[in-house]
Amino acid sequence: MAAKKGGSKEQTEKEKALTLVLGQIERNFGKGSIMRLGDAARMKVETIPTGALTLDLALGGGLPKGRVIEIYGPESSGKTTVALHVLAEVQKMGGVAAFVDAEHALDPIYAAALGVNVEELLVSQPDTGEMGLEVVDQLVRSSAIDVVVVDSVAALVPRAEIEGEMGDAHVGLQARLMSQALRKITGSIGKSQCTVIFLNQLRQKIGISYGNPEVTTGGNALKFYASVRLDIRRIQTLKKGTEEYGIRAKVKVAKNKVAPPFRIGEFDILFGQGISTMGCLVDLAEQHGVIVRKGAWYSYEGDNIGQGRENTIQRLQEDAEFAAKVEAQVREKLEIGGAIADIADVEIEVEDETYLDEDE
Repeated sequence: MAAKKGGSKEQTEKEKALTLVLGQIERNFGKGSIMRLGDAARMKVETIPTGALTLDLALGGGLPKGRVIEIYGPESSGKTTVALHVLAEVQKMGGVAAFVDAEHALDPIYAAALGVNVEELLVSQPDTGEMGLEVVDQLVRSSAIDVVVVDSVAALVPRAEIEGEMGDAHVGLQARLMSQALRKITGSIGKSQCTVIFLNQLRQKIGISYGNPEVTTGGNALKFYASVRLDIRRIQTLKKGTEEYGIRAKVKVAKNKVAPPFRIGEFDILFGQGISTMGCLVDLAEQHGVIVRKGAWYSYEGDNIGQGRENTIQRLQEDAEFAAKVEAQVREKLEIGGAIADIADVEIEVEDETYLDEDE
């Protein structure tokens, strides 16, 4: 009994000491500098839609807010298109979006076609990598921006390389620049809940006889700091007869800290229009029994709605009310909401293919 009383007294002393030190930390560093995880209002991760329902499902609801995201892949695979759709979704929700165009290749007409409000979009075309990353840092610290897209890491050329001569060796300079910038930016991102999306290119390692020779630019720092890494690939060219009108893209979630990783989402990207939202909806509705296909015909609750996939997509595009009803049923079945969903029991295609390894 005496031992129990002694233990209780010791516990009380510990609680007093803990309360004292927590109060001291908050006085020194501000309220919210330390807290119990269960008390944190932001423990539930909110998400941003990507514009592709299949990709949202693979991500567990969408791109997480207040995190670093990396989207990488070969040329013309849809990296910028996905990023522009995210900007458009943020603007639809009343948020403020920024685009750091290090490649100096942003097409405002294409961005507008994808739904981006180009009049309100903040755009920076930096002269050097240092300038571009400093712009990102200041935008994030302002807490007034909801999402920043950097296009691309490979184009963030260090000042020393720009001012130097052609042929000068600058070993590891860009990797050190990215490492320093991410160390600075990461803390501010968590506080401001701004999502920063880095688009990245692929290179080939020299002399690799086995394993995957592909590697992303800018060193390894971004791989570690990114909460989500998306590997996007062009898997098919869409044609009507001999005329090409789009591509089929496949995205593998190579890394995800807020939902199960290694899931795959496929969607169509139509030239001049962007991601086929209704195409994603038809594919998911068919997979999960909301829309039933018998032969060439697609039916909803026993009524035929279209012959062939393209006609079914057209029907949904023409009838917004019907499309919203189908989407609501699909979201209800898959439990996709505005926050990270628990999708452990949802069957999603996961293929054993050779993708860029996270540790390379």
